[in-house]
Amino acid sequence: MKLLHTKYATTFWLVAALLLTFALYWPGLSGGWLFDDYPNIVDNKGVQPVDTRLPTLITAALSSPSSDFKRPLASLSFALNYRAAGLDPYWMKLTNLLIHLLNGLLVFFLARGLLLSLPIIGDAANETSTSESLARRVTVIAILIATAWMLLPINLTAVLYVVQRMESMANLFVLLGLVGYVAGRRRMLAAGTGAAISSTRGFVLCVISITVPTALGLLAKETAVMLPLYAFLIEWALYRSARPQEVAATVTTSRRDWRIWILFLVVLLLPMLVGLAWIVPRVLHPDSWVTREFTLGTRLLSETRIVLDYIVWTLLPTTHALSFYHDDFVISTGLLTPWATLASLLGLIALAVLTVWLRRRAPLAALGLAMFLGSQLLTATILPLDLIYEHRNYFASFGLVLALISLLLGSAHAVKDPAFAAAPLPYALPRYALLAALLFAWAMQTALAAFIWGVPLRLARDLAARAPESPRAQYDLGRSYLVYSQYDPNSSFTPLAYEALEKAASLPRSSILPQQALIFMNARMHLPAKDAWWDSLIAKLKARPSGVQDDSSMAVLTKCVISDHCDLPKERMLAAFQAALAHPNPSSRLQAMYGQYAWDVLKDKALGERMLAGAVATEPSEPTYHITLIQMLAESGHKADALTALQKLKRMNLGGRLDDAIRELSALPQLQ
Repeated sequence: MKLLHTKYATTFWLVAALLLTFALYWPGLSGGWLFDDYPNIVDNKGVQPVDTRLPTLITAALSSPSSDFKRPLASLSFALNYRAAGLDPYWMKLTNLLIHLLNGLLVFFLARGLLLSLPIIGDAANETSTSESLARRVTVIAILIATAWMLLPINLTAVLYVVQRMESMANLFVLLGLVGYVAGRRRMLAAGTGAAISSTRGFVLCVISITVPTALGLLAKETAVMLPLYAFLIEWALYRSARPQEVAATVTTSRRDWRIWILFLVVLLLPMLVGLAWIVPRVLHPDSWVTREFTLGTRLLSETRIVLDYIVWTLLPTTHALSFYHDDFVISTGLLTPWATLASLLGLIALAVLTVWLRRRAPLAALGLAMFLGSQLLTATILPLDLIYEHRNYFASFGLVLALISLLLGSAHAVKDPAFAAAPLPYALPRYALLAALLFAWAMQTALAAFIWGVPLRLARDLAARAPESPRAQYDLGRSYLVYSQYDPNSSFTPLAYEALEKAASLPRSSILPQQALIFMNARMHLPAKDAWWDSLIAKLKARPSGVQDDSSMAVLTKCVISDHCDLPKERMLAAFQAALAHPNPSSRLQAMYGQYAWDVLKDKALGERMLAGAVATEPSEPTYHITLIQMLAESGHKADALTALQKLKRMNLGGRLDDAIRELSALPQLQ
């Protein structure tokens, strides 16, 4: 025990927290792929490079189908994982876990910096009689905050759901930037008015910490754009609000330091106004919502309930709440439908008021709540995203943990009101016992979840049981049974696959994924598909515009036919394509796959060329469509058009990533 009172105590406890987190997550590393892992990694040949040449890596970096911004840093990391260990989810999950542990270290340093920024702690730390005890207290609280955050069950999907490395990697840069910003501001405040050089260096560190990590984080995922807002919230809660008599003349300087306000004007306000000017007209256009089951209005109403749910799921999670799939959520269509919508709206308003009220009384608690609410502004407001995902709270959960632990341990109350700060908080033992109970509960639930995630079929069964009305959960269970059946009609898993997939197909709001899986399964087993499956698939495509899952389903069927693994009736495939393409503004992917089907199966070259030309016009930045169109034009004898298209492709050859494709196309006999 002597070790715990030495200079190595911090290292000891940090290592212990990291090892505990690693041990709890370890069983989950043996799990498989899930949901968006398939289009982003498993079925994405771009992140499965055959070599590490620069053009190949550039292709990998720009291969993500998840976003127009491509998220190149995250995609490149998947490619490097693939080069090191192949398409094995174990090593990709292990990489995610290491990123999570690194983020845990950054949370420790950030929490420690924030605690040291509290006026009373900051002043008292300069007194030799109390500096050691205060430093130890700050370190202990920071370690508890980091440990709690690493153990939170809601953060599990950002680790074991491979594709959400995008989220954890983006927030690695966010946390790094905030650590640097806090260090820079503390240096500026410590310099006072008599140390201009030190103050300038602190300001330069603030500038670098906000701008560079934001830029790097955006290469992993767009959530990194929130870094300047989080830095502003730290400024609002801890620095701008301090009184001169508490931190001497330094705070007066900080209040009048025009450099900070210009910094936030440049890195926060102006980009926000530009972004809103670009985004708002788009989200107000009805076409932005045609593939969704909600409108802008019903989305905003629904998110009032969801954001409050996130608080409960973070701090008091239940097994059924953290169910991964939430497509069975009942959308709010009015303030009283359901009635919880109005109650949630009032609850959010009360939470915002409480945050402002706590600013002068418990600034760390105010900051934590402000960070949680602020983090929801990107994904829980006007963007036409899916309504719910647990991994969106990867950073938001830090805010809640910061607020809760600082309140339970009393560190939130090193505040500007001396009378309030002087009075010790009552009920110390119950508060400490509550924190210990929460830590234990979070650890056990994370351990149980990791155990479940360690076996794909066990996870599929568990998620289907948690969300019996979720089409995605039931589809995933059926797909898992299908994989285990190995397309053997006599396998014991085959009837289970039929049962789960037909249930998924019958659920309201389901995509055509389950119908596609049923048709695909029978085709692979050389059995005829039921007419009801085709009728349901085509009816759904007629009823609403094709979404991402619908496009993926049609891609699977098309690929299966072209590869001669499936003998699907042409009239059914044509009816499905025509139903999907009848809606305005079909996706480039849908047009391209129909063009490929027309070319290879229907032998209708004119239709194939026309559809590929439409795909190119819809998404001109995607080189795959250009390459396919050039091949079609060359083979059909349209040499001039093919050469013109080839010149366009050459202009897209960033970093030589298309050298091989251009070389092969240029060598086609039809283009000589």
